[in-house]
Amino acid sequence: MKFSVKAWSSGKARTGVLHLGSFEMETPSLLLSTRKGLPHFISPDLLPSLPSPDSRLLQFSPLHFLDGLSPKTISKIGGLHQMLGLHEYGFVAVARDSIQCLPSHDGTNRVGPSFETPCGRHLIKPIEYMEMISSMRPNIWATLADEVPAWVSEKRNTSSVDRTVKWLDECIALRPIGGEVFGAIVGGSNEELRQHCAREVARRNVSGYWIGGFGLGESMDERPALLNAVCDNLPEEKPRLICGLDLLEEVLQGVAAGIDLFDSTYINHITLGGFALTFPLDGIEAKVSNFQPSDVGSDRIKINLRATVYRKDTTPIVEGCSCYTCRNHTKAYINHLLNVHEMLAQTLLELHNTHHYLGFFRLIRESIKEGKFERFRQRFIADRHDDLAVSAANA
Repeated sequence: MKFSVKAWSSGKARTGVLHLGSFEMETPSLLLSTRKGLPHFISPDLLPSLPSPDSRLLQFSPLHFLDGLSPKTISKIGGLHQMLGLHEYGFVAVARDSIQCLPSHDGTNRVGPSFETPCGRHLIKPIEYMEMISSMRPNIWATLADEVPAWVSEKRNTSSVDRTVKWLDECIALRPIGGEVFGAIVGGSNEELRQHCAREVARRNVSGYWIGGFGLGESMDERPALLNAVCDNLPEEKPRLICGLDLLEEVLQGVAAGIDLFDSTYINHITLGGFALTFPLDGIEAKVSNFQPSDVGSDRIKINLRATVYRKDTTPIVEGCSCYTCRNHTKAYINHLLNVHEMLAQTLLELHNTHHYLGFFRLIRESIKEGKFERFRQRFIADRHDDLAVSAANA
């Protein structure tokens, strides 16, 4: 793996190029969230319809395989690439449930982190985790982390940092041949602990950094300082991956702090709700005007395709969108599929939402290259505030 920074904007926001195996992709970029290696509703034959190479990195949790094939069986098959037939894609392993936030851990856990898995709560020791990594053979894997919610005590937060660094050393000592290791960084809502953990991990021989512990109760207002406490203590030449920043505004916070890779469950959540992303992607200065909510849950960002207003709408979700769904189907058809509980609705929605969300990251990269990221971010946030005000007035 090779990573190089190409441009900066507004201080810390940056674009780069990540070379991984047979392909390269620009950053900031999105890792597609998966369940056992595949997006939740997109089959392998439809994956190539997504923009490439932007869609080539797939994030998965090894924990999801605990109720299926054993690590030995996956290893005999040849790893995830061979098992799923996705040889041209990169896999990123992070031991974090990609749908549910992690609950707080009890204070007695000292030999490994405790996770909610398909088989119930399970204690994962570093040696067991590395057996999973060795069998699945991901391109990138993150070390184990003791993530805690924002409201835990200072003592509990301190112990989580100490354990995360300890498990980092154990994972590195047991690391398999192949695969790039990303050191886990935690620290909860304490800036000093975040700085301390980042400095400790930066001293280790790792290829990049996985920033954990976000999306677990911290507020939007306190998050920038926490992100800066981490990124300011990491070397610039290595990539940074984060989980837990799902909303568009949160992604922009991460980019502003210097994050390169994002694992977001946002697409899955809105797809399950029957929503489709519709905000404009025709330029950095794009702005939606004269918005009038016509159905419950719709705003400047998305529309609710379950609503009756779309029952006879024969237009695509977004005019001019080049995704598979918009080129072949209408709002009326997806509305019908949703209301008769046909799973094809989620497939078509996830294809569009993933395509659209990848377009959002393309806009971010363009704004950084043009030196206009902060203007883009402020305008986007202002539009969202106006949207929330309109929605509240019409509630």
